[in-house]
Amino acid sequence: MALVTTTEMFRKALNSDYAVGAFNVNNMEIIQGIVDAAQQENAPLILQVSAGARKYAKPVYLVKLVEAAIEDTGVDVALHLDHGADFDICKSCVDGGFTSVMYDGSKHPFEENIRITRQVVEYAHAHGVVVEAELGKLAGVEDAVHVNEREATFTVPEEAAEFVEKTGVDSLAVAIGTSHGAYKFKGTPYLDFERLKKIHALIPDTPLVLHGSSSVPQEFVELCNKYGGEVPGAQGVPEDMITEAVKHGVCKVNIDTDLRLAMTAEIRRVFHENPAEFDPRKYLGPGRDAIQKMVAHKMRDVLKCSNQR
Repeated sequence: MALVTTTEMFRKALNSDYAVGAFNVNNMEIIQGIVDAAQQENAPLILQVSAGARKYAKPVYLVKLVEAAIEDTGVDVALHLDHGADFDICKSCVDGGFTSVMYDGSKHPFEENIRITRQVVEYAHAHGVVVEAELGKLAGVEDAVHVNEREATFTVPEEAAEFVEKTGVDSLAVAIGTSHGAYKFKGTPYLDFERLKKIHALIPDTPLVLHGSSSVPQEFVELCNKYGGEVPGAQGVPEDMITEAVKHGVCKVNIDTDLRLAMTAEIRRVFHENPAEFDPRKYLGPGRDAIQKMVAHKMRDVLKCSNQR
């Protein structure tokens, strides 16, 4: 039981039809629900921390909470920085105990993205930490990441191959149609599987990553709205599309919105049914249970990574 890198997780996943779930964490209850699900399903696990989570909970608290979860459950965990904005943030997380960092240089021109990613790779590798990078942009909103549809661009397969060769990055996040947030599609959901297949064919030994992969289960949306929420028209990536993507080199699938919806729906239900309740344990506890149930489903039925630890 330890904090580990994603190297062995991805090596096994790349040669099989399953992926590792990367779940965003913000507090103790979310961490507990996710790790308990991984223990239940005997599944590999990545816990990731965004800019918003670092600001809200502070990295040192999150690292210690993850370490406590590992000690409590015996589950090995890769602790990952999600969307590191610059070299200094990545360096800080490497120095602070993270075992994996993502440098997101997708906002930069291609050559500048390569240059800074290579700098992050050199520092992280020297400290035994692995690096994820991103090529192409995902539309949507997640914490400090804001990209509108016009700015979103899909990953060019040939550029992906050149990028990996020049940076030495350990895994690559690609843009094929997923997006951040709860409103991923205005019409029929679409992922560019042919593009994904071309990328995988050109860099078959590189684990690919899908950001913005929450499915936005309608049961959670309906519960939120039923008990006073306002999330009309929310739509995510169908789970069968995620399962299909996993067959073409995707080894890491990022999920955040589904966690938020599951917890919020349950907390809203508790408050509606028990309006006099003010003990945080009485609503955060059920929220934690909702997360555990949802994450276990993702691991077992969507990512197919149960019993792969």
